[in-house]
Amino acid sequence: DPGVQYDSIINKWHTCKNADRIHASNPCSEYMFLDDTACNLASLNLKTFVTEDGRFDTAAFSHAVDVTTTAMEIIVDNASYPTPMIERNSHAYRPLGLGYANLGALLMSWGVPYDSDQGRAISGAITALMCGQAYQTSARIATQTGPFAGYAKNEGPMLEVIDMHKNAVEDIDESLVPDNLVQEARDAWSRARTLGGEYGFRNSQSTVLAPTGTIGFLMDCDTTGVEPELALVKYKKLVGGGLMKIVNQSVDTALERLGYSPVEKAHILEHIEENGTIEGAPGLKDEHISVFDCSFIPKTGSRSIHYRGHLRMMAAVQPFLSGAISKTINMPPDVTTKDIADVYVEGWKLGLKSVALYRDGSKRTQPLSTSKDNGAKKDTSFSQLNRRRLPDERQSLTHKFSIGGHKGYITVGMYEDGSPGEIFVVMSKEGSVVSGLMDGFATAISLALQYGVPLKVLVNRFSHSRFEPSGFTPNPEIPMAKSILDYIFRWMASRFLSEEDKTAVGVYKREDLADQETGPLSSAVHEAKTSPDLSQGNGNGARVDTVFFRLQADAPPCHECGEIMIRSGACYKCLNCGATSGCS
Repeated sequence: DPGVQYDSIINKWHTCKNADRIHASNPCSEYMFLDDTACNLASLNLKTFVTEDGRFDTAAFSHAVDVTTTAMEIIVDNASYPTPMIERNSHAYRPLGLGYANLGALLMSWGVPYDSDQGRAISGAITALMCGQAYQTSARIATQTGPFAGYAKNEGPMLEVIDMHKNAVEDIDESLVPDNLVQEARDAWSRARTLGGEYGFRNSQSTVLAPTGTIGFLMDCDTTGVEPELALVKYKKLVGGGLMKIVNQSVDTALERLGYSPVEKAHILEHIEENGTIEGAPGLKDEHISVFDCSFIPKTGSRSIHYRGHLRMMAAVQPFLSGAISKTINMPPDVTTKDIADVYVEGWKLGLKSVALYRDGSKRTQPLSTSKDNGAKKDTSFSQLNRRRLPDERQSLTHKFSIGGHKGYITVGMYEDGSPGEIFVVMSKEGSVVSGLMDGFATAISLALQYGVPLKVLVNRFSHSRFEPSGFTPNPEIPMAKSILDYIFRWMASRFLSEEDKTAVGVYKREDLADQETGPLSSAVHEAKTSPDLSQGNGNGARVDTVFFRLQADAPPCHECGEIMIRSGACYKCLNCGATSGCS
């Protein structure tokens, strides 16, 4: 879900303003660029760049960015595109979408809380290095191949945005970031600006933060994109049924970095395995518990990352992304509409391009949860509904019907208030397939009514079902039935639903039928055929539309000319060629 998108910020950071403005994003909201363009995505697993002694290997990371950016640039000319326009624009602007995954796990393994000034500074520095290095590689490629085709027209806006990225590095608190990351980012942007200013850039965009849900699993990541950990122990619902238990792999490393002994680690990890939370773990120091805060409150815990912590993290990395961030702001079940409105406003103030929210538990099912039985208390399955049984003695209504020569009886048992609670359908030729099917179907509908399924829902679902046997009926309210189910439920509507609901499913009013040949309906139809302009004079235009619609609701096409016929008594006639279906 792209959520709310901030047009002013999106177009402020647009590198090709002279070509056109940005109107929208892809569905996940990370790719924001010109209409009819495509972006190929790639993501790096940040934890693979952590050395054995716990440092972030900036040289290896920069090299990986170089290789991946070059590969993505090659793909632009070797990919297939869905339309000629997308192919033409993608070749002309060559946008790329390099990103990363496992940021939340990286911070946790370093013993740094996700929702902290240090966590945001480290994240901003890594993202700045990635984007600066990507644009530096793009400029280096341009020295050999030339810039993208639309660069000359957009050189001013492009360099303006590059300068905005470069200047944003100065807002990172260097004292909070290890391994000289901020200086490496400064150097990358300086080289990118120098080369790009002289030779231009091969790519109009270089970085985004995609969801990385599937490739995150393939890369064995604990966390996706810029997300924190959802929970230390979580359960994923599998397609086709079943659950997969996923235990975070970064806690062990974090405990070791924070100075816990092997015995203390073993006790804490055992506590997490048994309880699904680190809260209350033996030997855990209070000052360290925020390191292990996650998006959702554990089943047996009470802590989680505040939703504003998600916003602030997005704001820390957004200045170093060509596109935007596909990320969910996780909110607790008890948030108010004002809380949600405040988040949207704050996202705009923080300079984000888009914000998507998810309130925990707002869907009946969700793919990831913090317990096996998540949502069970809210379950309103069939087995937990109360059945309203009919009294032993009840009023009933029996109706005889005939559909294309197939005769039968409908009996409806009613509650004290007159509402239906059961139906029986008896067809002629007892023991036939039709009779057996209708008997079983009637039992199922009776149970549905007794468990609270509204009759209107059943009527809307089954009326106008079309299959044999079908045909004319002697019932003037339902002159033609498309099937036995169609007849049963339209007849039920005629007896138990409102006039509006009857009209909606095509049940004719008896007073209208009485006047069909000589009354106002007939006059309206006559005027429809003779008046050149119904909008003037007689004032019956709207009514005639309704009349024709109702007269044609069940009408077949004319067997002579193919026009839709209209009802004429118990048969149909064609207003185009005059043919009838049997009556004159």
